[in-house]
Amino acid sequence: MSAGGGSGGHVTPALAVLRELYRQDSELTAYFITDRKFATSASGIMAKAPFEVRIKRIYAGKLRRYHKVGLLRQLFDIPTMARNIRDIFLVGIGFLQSYRFLRRVKPDVVFTKGGFVCLPVGLAARALKIPLVIHDSDAHPGLTNRLLAKHAAVIGTGAPTENYNYPQGRTHYVGIPVDRAFHPVKAAEQQKLKGQLGLHDVKKPLLVVTGGGLGARNINRAVATIANQLLDKVAIVHVTGTALYQETLAAAPEHIDYIIKPFLPGLAMAMGAADMVVTRAGATSLAELAALAKPTIIIPNAHLPNGHQVKNAEVYAKAGAAVVMEEEKITLDHRKLTRVILALAASAEKREILGRKMHAFAKPDAALDMAALIAEAAATKT
Repeated sequence: MSAGGGSGGHVTPALAVLRELYRQDSELTAYFITDRKFATSASGIMAKAPFEVRIKRIYAGKLRRYHKVGLLRQLFDIPTMARNIRDIFLVGIGFLQSYRFLRRVKPDVVFTKGGFVCLPVGLAARALKIPLVIHDSDAHPGLTNRLLAKHAAVIGTGAPTENYNYPQGRTHYVGIPVDRAFHPVKAAEQQKLKGQLGLHDVKKPLLVVTGGGLGARNINRAVATIANQLLDKVAIVHVTGTALYQETLAAAPEHIDYIIKPFLPGLAMAMGAADMVVTRAGATSLAELAALAKPTIIIPNAHLPNGHQVKNAEVYAKAGAAVVMEEEKITLDHRKLTRVILALAASAEKREILGRKMHAFAKPDAALDMAALIAEAAATKT
């Protein structure tokens, strides 16, 4: 039994772990519990599993907190407070749904990958005395995992354990499970991938821009604005997010070396083709780029709860493994982003150094190690 939701970053690592568990046991039966809003996306991701993973939809709620926004301002934000109060009741409903479901299917273990949907599932597992295993990708633990950690038999982390206050005896640094498709590619394969993407000049350095599944409006605007200054030196594949595609397309120049897509189903191929990447600081996305050894420009979303993307980015910045830029600064002055991109485009040596330092964060056995922890926990069920 696995749970996660809210974004693909909570689901794709769970899929990688399920693949490893299935390699060890071809008779594996698995369910994936997710929130109702994300169920369609989760179903599409889990359809890639080598066996049937059944999807269970539940109600779930989250506590909306915004980094760099004062407490009083948040308290007097009536619409947000109303949604928070509503979602407290949704967590209760989700707990009852999860409790009934887990009692019926009697899983050997429950694995929660993170996100608000995991709270009712994890609490239900605790109530039914089912071994609970959690994994925390972010360098700063989220509220759900902080609440569930005290009940977990085993905790896996995406960053070194000193970033967390979890019980050391039950906490293991495994890294972030990613698909095996994310691996370093050689120059010849990289040029082949560029051709498959439809690029005109496969020898030109390729910049891939992505803001994650939901996109990032400020990053999209900045890249569309500076594209004409970049295209003499770089080709661009720009993944905007579905909701932001039309507005980005309208602002962007038409050019044979500028490809704009709302999403890319084969993102591993696009990232493999890249010479450099502009991205948010989602933990899973960064782990995939580390596995690929890609020079990366990170623009974290500073307003998410607990500033977890900022803290994710700091881990890479301290190691000199990525260029980290503040969103507010590039929004005020797009030239800052232009200069960084062109500097990387002009220097294969700089790209090689960044890529090598980025790859040092790769944990290619993360899915295998997490699967082993889950199997060990499952064996303790009485």
